[in-house]
Amino acid sequence: MKTVTIGVLLLWPLAVLAHAHLEQAVPADGSVLGNAPAQFELQFSEAAHLTALSLYRQGDSQPQKITPLPDSATARFSVPAPPLRPGAYELRYRLVSADGHVMSGAVHFRISAP
Repeated sequence: MKTVTIGVLLLWPLAVLAHAHLEQAVPADGSVLGNAPAQFELQFSEAAHLTALSLYRQGDSQPQKITPLPDSATARFSVPAPPLRPGAYELRYRLVSADGHVMSGAVHFRISAP
């Protein structure tokens, strides 16, 4: 029994590290842009399936769904951005990694007034 417990404890950190996590985003989290981006790019640590992408603008009551989403699992996603006006934004994503784990997060950025 001790051997099984020790084995589980030793492998636990590897299982936690196996989930996809955001490595890079364009626009970068916390960035202030002079112009609206033409596209959103999300780079993850491993291939995953992007299941939802929504854009929230500070002061707006409803999020804007970003579609179409890529059909295949990949580590890098690039999707066209809708026309954006100056303001603070939160780009929320949701994905399913190869091990079936659901991950979500957000990237915050601001577009300054011209």
